Amino acid sequence: MSCVIFGAGKIARGFIGHLLYLSDIPFVFVERSEALVNQINERGSYTVNILGAPDKNCVVKGVRALSYSRTDEIACEIARADAVFNAVGGKNLEELISSYVSGIEKRAVSGIPLNFITCENWKNPADLLRNGIRKQISSETMEYFESSVGITEAVILRSAIEPEPEQLAADPLVVNVQDYWQLHVDASRLKGALPEIKGLHLIGEFDGFLERKFHTYNAANGTVSYLGALLGYRILSDAAHDEYIVSVLDGVYRETSLSLCRKYGFSEADQYAFTQGSRQKLQSRVIVDKTERNARDPLRKLSYDDRLVGPARMVLSCGVLPENLCTGIAAAIFYDEETDPSAQQLKQLRLAKGIDAVLTEVCGLEPDGTLGMLIKEKIQELKDRGYIHAE
Repeated sequence: MSCVIFGAGKIARGFIGHLLYLSDIPFVFVERSEALVNQINERGSYTVNILGAPDKNCVVKGVRALSYSRTDEIACEIARADAVFNAVGGKNLEELISSYVSGIEKRAVSGIPLNFITCENWKNPADLLRNGIRKQISSETMEYFESSVGITEAVILRSAIEPEPEQLAADPLVVNVQDYWQLHVDASRLKGALPEIKGLHLIGEFDGFLERKFHTYNAANGTVSYLGALLGYRILSDAAHDEYIVSVLDGVYRETSLSLCRKYGFSEADQYAFTQGSRQKLQSRVIVDKTERNARDPLRKLSYDDRLVGPARMVLSCGVLPENLCTGIAAAIFYDEETDPSAQQLKQLRLAKGIDAVLTEVCGLEPDGTLGMLIKEKIQELKDRGYIHAE
């Protein structure tokens, strides 16, 4: 029994690799960074610290890694794997396709099913991979691919936080993670069974769960991140305790919860419990996460389907006015972090062409539509409060 993990970053090491190690399943990382590959192979282990629960800390041992250049070895690892995971960042998914194709073609000889599990905070990552593989796979392997290869999605709810300098000095591969243990996976796209992995939670009605997570956790995170940055908070949990931000956050939960219950039939009590998991994560003082890390790349996070505009569109489509979500969008439009190229591009667009251009070119919204007008109203409210200054 073995697994392959594409990516060796914080989620790959601190969640997927951690769960596999606790399940006594050997695994290998496949990583683009040669320096990180060498570090993993030289050390052979890394520490996982559980925030707020040090008794659960763990040293993951017997670790190894392959660089992307080791194409033949990677194909062999995939061909004999019980499952393949990826946690590389959604924008890097296409880089995996050729390796996946080679591994699938080797595996096809056995006829044994194989599952790929995407662990990305990205829209439709499984479809992106399946469509990309379908274009490259050989005609001889196509029947096996269609009948016996599962490409499915996982929702990652464990946060991984940057370690402190003294922790890195002791172990440069150390990962600090949230005390959360469930790996939620879409069961409907699997072919055959997955290995027995600790924390594995197979979900049949995954579309509702995925949208629920996105519109609850991601929308709340975006709201607190951008309002927190606007109000000068460096630490996300500090922002999540600010009286004004909490009032907006409560409004976001009301808007998304009412809409999700209408759309998917969730009970109010069940959805309320789900929002409380999101709130506790944002407000936890043991998760010392930077506001800047969460607000990073506003051009992507303000896009039509992402964590603020996407939920606002969903809420409006369910007959609810997303006033608080639009407050979060208004704050994001004025995110101004000097070290973030995306934030600076956004600022340049805003200053050169105005808010309507941001709404059109970044958010994909009609400036004079319901959402566009509401966002502009919320920008004025933030100006009236003194949070946005005249430019």
